[in-house]
Amino acid sequence: MQSVSEQLELLHSDGVNLNSAELLRYQQLAKLMDLTPKRTPQARLAGSYLTRHKGRGMEFDEARHYQPGDDIRAIDWRVTARTGKTHTKVYREERERPVFIFCDFLPSMHFGTQLLTKSVQAAHVSALLSWSAADRGDKVGALIFSQEKHKECKPVSRKRAVLNLCHAMTDVHQSNTSDIHNEALSREIFADSCARARRLARPGSLVYLVSDFQHLSNMALQHLGQMSRHCEVRAIIVNDPMEHSLPSSSQVQYVNVSDGTEQQPWVLGDSKEQADYEQWRATQNDNIESQLKKCGLLRYHLSAGIPLDSQLQGIQREKV
Repeated sequence: MQSVSEQLELLHSDGVNLNSAELLRYQQLAKLMDLTPKRTPQARLAGSYLTRHKGRGMEFDEARHYQPGDDIRAIDWRVTARTGKTHTKVYREERERPVFIFCDFLPSMHFGTQLLTKSVQAAHVSALLSWSAADRGDKVGALIFSQEKHKECKPVSRKRAVLNLCHAMTDVHQSNTSDIHNEALSREIFADSCARARRLARPGSLVYLVSDFQHLSNMALQHLGQMSRHCEVRAIIVNDPMEHSLPSSSQVQYVNVSDGTEQQPWVLGDSKEQADYEQWRATQNDNIESQLKKCGLLRYHLSAGIPLDSQLQGIQREKV
């Protein structure tokens, strides 16, 4: 089994800061992600996905009666001969679909206990999704935000779009200078970012929301619900192992933990404390899950304590 230092070396990361090399690494894994639609597209799209829009394409859809103005080259002579009436072939047009990445770098994401912080893991999966979309020929856009700044990347095709996105993620990630967790401010920024993403994501887009979703509010949920009506929205919920259970300990230990503003005593190695903590965390995580489900979002779970390479199968099996 590899040590943490060996895993970080393979990832070209220190686990806390973000650099371009660790994001460029995911270009070689691009083909391992499946970005094909899991729902019927709900709008006219623009590349390599089948839509309800019918026109001159490659995929045969139906044969119907010939109408004035139809291309005579599309006449279906076999059906015409069988029915005695002129029929023409109608094809389903193939169009590309923009992929939009919503990446959360708020203070709660800058937390990690085993391998990476949640924000670094969020950047890794965002880079992988972007490289996969570019590899398919799709346009890639993004909204990346922190407590200090945000950047918008309009959907653009080719690998240059992914490079711009990687540079934007590195820039926004490095801008995080505050260790103070202001819940009210974070909720406001998250809701505002959801509203902005809803405006930026074109109808029919595939939208990936990469966050720990710790700052969901009624306003944010409204925006996400409205976005899911016109786009296929997938939520990748990034968690740290300690957000499920306390570290194991062979003997009772008393420790103080802090979120930057308040301190709280914890007891490690105590079975009752462990059970109470796990129940509290399970309630929180289930609440996030149920709220996202009500919005009609497909949901995936990603751990910051395990390399992304080892979790590719899991983040492609959605919860419905």
